[in-house]
Amino acid sequence: MTKRVILVTDGDTVAKSCVELAAQKLELRCISASAGNPTELRGSEIKELIEQSKGSTVIVMVDDRGQAGQGKGERVTEYLTTQDGIEIIGALAVASNSPAVEPIKPDKSITMTGDFVSLGVDKEGIELADDKIYGDTVENLESLGIKNIIGIGDIGKMCGQDSIHEGVPVTIKAIEEIIKLNSKKDLGGKYEK
Repeated sequence: MTKRVILVTDGDTVAKSCVELAAQKLELRCISASAGNPTELRGSEIKELIEQSKGSTVIVMVDDRGQAGQGKGERVTEYLTTQDGIEIIGALAVASNSPAVEPIKPDKSITMTGDFVSLGVDKEGIELADDKIYGDTVENLESLGIKNIIGIGDIGKMCGQDSIHEGVPVTIKAIEEIIKLNSKKDLGGKYEK
C-alpha cells in the first residue's frame, strides 16, 4: 500500500506536541520520532517507520535547525521523494527568521488567523508583501517537485493563535487543506485515513 506523507518543516519540541495533537484530532498518523531540532533520524529510518505505521496518511517532521543550504531535514525530504511506496502529498512550509536562506513560492499560505492568502507569511503568520516563504528547511521543496506547499508561521506559536492550549487551529486547518486538495483526486471523493 502506498503511504501518503504530509511533510512539516519544523520539529522542535513545541512543533512536535502541536503536530501530534493535530494528527490525533484529524485521525492521522504522526511519526513522532521524526521530530528533532534538527531531525536526527536518517531518511531510511523514517521510511521504515512510515511503512510500519497504520493508516495510509502519515505526517513527518523535518528540521534543519536554522542551517542554510542542505541540512539534515532537507536530506530526509529528498530521500523520501525517491522511495517507491511513498507519495508526498503536500508540505507545511514553516517560516523562520533564518538568515541567508533561499525562499520558495508556496501554492498558498495560511495566516495566524486561519485565512488562506496568495502571498507568503512570516514566522508570526503575518502576511508578507511578496509571495515567498523564508524558512530553514523549505529550500528544496519546489525543486523536488512537491505539490500542495502551504506556507505557515511558526507552528504552535503565531502570537498564541496556534498554541496547544487553543487546539492548534491554524496547523489543523493547513493539514486539512492538503487533505482536501488530494481528496479531489481520489475516486468517489473519499480520502482514506
